[in-house]
Amino acid sequence: MRPTLPPDLLGPELLARLDTVADVRRDPVHGRWDDPQARALLADATILLTGWGAPRIDTDLLDRAPMLGAVIHAAGSVKGLLAEEVWHRGIAVSSAAQANAVPVVEYTVAAITFAGKRVFRLAHDYRDGRWLGPRDGEDAGNNGITVGVVGASRIGRLVLAALADRDMRLLLADPYVDEETAATLGARLVDIDTLCASSDIVTLHAPALPQTRRLLDDRRLGLIRSGGVVINTARGSLIDTDALTRHCRSGRLDAVLDVTDPEPLPASHPLLSLPNVLLTPHIAGSRGNEVRRLGAYAVAEVERYLTGQPLQGAVSHQDLARIA
Repeated sequence: MRPTLPPDLLGPELLARLDTVADVRRDPVHGRWDDPQARALLADATILLTGWGAPRIDTDLLDRAPMLGAVIHAAGSVKGLLAEEVWHRGIAVSSAAQANAVPVVEYTVAAITFAGKRVFRLAHDYRDGRWLGPRDGEDAGNNGITVGVVGASRIGRLVLAALADRDMRLLLADPYVDEETAATLGARLVDIDTLCASSDIVTLHAPALPQTRRLLDDRRLGLIRSGGVVINTARGSLIDTDALTRHCRSGRLDAVLDVTDPEPLPASHPLLSLPNVLLTPHIAGSRGNEVRRLGAYAVAEVERYLTGQPLQGAVSHQDLARIA
């Protein structure tokens, strides 16, 4: 991981927990595999505890780590981190994606709440000296609105759970979910076109895959009713940026975007200055004091692995084709 990461990720208490169950080699923390000290340590390593900034674990590294039994990743996606050979050699893999989902869900629910209240447009008007106050018949509020969730990922499921006790109608689009499962999540299963056409707010929680690229293209964006809101805390490639820009620039749609395509957007991009668009710099996931949650999850996984318990964040090879 990045050598500067452990104080935020682990801290003294979590490091002490690690020391009680394992011989922890952490001085220095390694951000590269090609320095002599790191190569020497790999020969005896049985667990790699990785985090943001970790270099790719490839066949060359695995050949230097014949005792390796597990990779515990104190972060989210492992797709860019692990070569196929990791699974071929039967090495256990765990990710703290479940812990990282918590702040994303909090961000998303806050975004839905603010979007329904038209906070972004009205805050911009207020800054420009336009004080509207309450208006009869205003198209704003969260009572009885329809929220469409695209993707029953771990984050999508938690978003549905967080909205379950609100006065909202919940729709779900996911090709891997059946109607019964959707019902247990408090939502009605529909296809994505129906979801777009029926939702006041569409929130994206699908992985970036070839088949999800520009999932919301110009046609589907056009299905969303005028005044609808698009929220993306997943991956920028899920939306056709040019098409979304046209819909937002016309005032037909609002958007809350924590991710974009490209990322970051050019400084002159029109989305950056539109009053009905909130852009944030990929901050929905763990930041600041939230990072310690990832460390605690990873340390608990190390403890589970060493005591023969199932890994709660286990990642299987067959899941890779449909997860973030």
